Amino acid sequence: MSTDLPMPRVGPAADKAPNAVRIVLNWGRRYSLWVFNFGLACCAIEFIAASMGRHDFIRMGVIPFAPGPRQSDLMVVSGTVTDKMAPAIRRLYDQMPEPKYVISFGACSNSGGPYWDSYSVLKGVDQIIPVDVYVPGCPPRPEALLHGIITLQDQIKNESAGQVRARRASITAGAATRPSVKPPGEGG
Repeated sequence: MSTDLPMPRVGPAADKAPNAVRIVLNWGRRYSLWVFNFGLACCAIEFIAASMGRHDFIRMGVIPFAPGPRQSDLMVVSGTVTDKMAPAIRRLYDQMPEPKYVISFGACSNSGGPYWDSYSVLKGVDQIIPVDVYVPGCPPRPEALLHGIITLQDQIKNESAGQVRARRASITAGAATRPSVKPPGEGG
């Protein structure tokens, strides 16, 4: 059962806000990402490793383990997304407040991974929710997640209120690009 609620809006004044206000708002969003980890398989262990003392993504302004989707603005989907789990992922994504971001972490959530030809595995989480950053690997190292978070933070730094709405509309329409984290040494 789905309840259609009105989409929260900042309002038309946000598009006309001075540049300094946009910079401050983006800075606040960029360095206070509350993460909702949707771990489905082995990649979830690498997510946990990235949040521990050695890699410590809290120093980058990312707060792991939000109490639930209603208190988070970043969802990290890690692991094999099956047809049975897809409605749950979509429901939790819909519960997140705007602006919301998604990182697809690992080969399974990016494209189905080694199980891509299974009848019950989605060929990527982007078939059910819009994805902002794809982190490749099977499983990706914690450093790859840190790089993916930095990539997302750079996207947040440069967006305006109008761009957030336009990006969401284009992703929903299927015209999205696939921003990806390049492995070290491949440039970019």
